[in-house]
Amino acid sequence: MSSKKFKSEHTQEELAESLIFPVKLSKKQQKEAAERLALVRSQRRGVASEKEKLISGLLSLRFQLEDYINGNTYNPKLSFGYFLGEYVTLLEKKRKVFAEEISIDETLLSQLINLKRDPPDYVSVRLELHSNRAIPADYWYRLVEKKREHFIKTDKSIRKNEKQFVQNKLTVQIKTDGRLAL
Repeated sequence: MSSKKFKSEHTQEELAESLIFPVKLSKKQQKEAAERLALVRSQRRGVASEKEKLISGLLSLRFQLEDYINGNTYNPKLSFGYFLGEYVTLLEKKRKVFAEEISIDETLLSQLINLKRDPPDYVSVRLELHSNRAIPADYWYRLVEKKREHFIKTDKSIRKNEKQFVQNKLTVQIKTDGRLAL
């Protein structure tokens, strides 16, 4: 039987039930299952090699970064500095050692992590190279751009300050719904 015919003969609910067996657990059973899962995960982490732990941590950091930069919301806590700090922590290296590895001053690294300075473009590239492309340079760059985009969208004073430099502005206006206003 073709999949199209099969899908046409059954509802979405029937299809889902044929593939997924619904299980109802009591609160006690849920707690026991969660405890067993936590125990197994803990045991697995204990036998994982350093390389496996690093890969797992890098993937986790990359997925967090991807979710954030591809999302529509801005969270000031999820900054370039936050993710850079998480990366350095994941590597279990002292900041001084890490700064040397990417050939930047330890002071610059501290300023980046503590949000005292925006990163130069070369830092994003060096981070990509250091991670062996596990975290691409454009991800690091997009973190900075997400912050700038939020500033441009929300800061009202910038428009007020820049208005004096604009002459002969258009007399037509396109509204947010796409309609033209004259």
